[in-house]
Amino acid sequence: MGLFTQFSGISGVISRFPTEQHCIDHLVAIRWRVRSPFDENSKVYKCKGNKYKCKMTGKYFNVRTATIFEDTKSPLRKWFVALGIFCSTKNGMSSHQLAKNLGITQKSAWFVLHRIRYAFNHPAFKTMHSNVIEVDETFIDGADRLKQWNRMHKI
Repeated sequence: MGLFTQFSGISGVISRFPTEQHCIDHLVAIRWRVRSPFDENSKVYKCKGNKYKCKMTGKYFNVRTATIFEDTKSPLRKWFVALGIFCSTKNGMSSHQLAKNLGITQKSAWFVLHRIRYAFNHPAFKTMHSNVIEVDETFIDGADRLKQWNRMHKI
């Protein structure tokens, strides 16, 4: 959700991330303090092609490793737009509709939606968003005494 709090709609996401490299740089900035997913205490070396190497294990990894984006061929730009669409729809979205919006197959859209739903239901996400969250353009029905107060004060 933090990805889209600063952008106005899908067009804002598209203009902010015009290339795959912009997406990678953003994920590195918000997610990482460049730590190895294999050994958190290990030193990490930056390699060519947006890859990193864990000194202790000798394994290579990238910004997608240990995220919902791992083992996918879809560009991060499409993932970011899918996240924007997912966050902005009230009643969810079908994989058929997402496939049309992103210009991908229905099977790929189904995979993307399942990964996004998994991320939103993950305990780490729920813990991160357990405090008060501000929502714009929302009306939550209050107690009767508050309704009466609002009528009296013509709000």
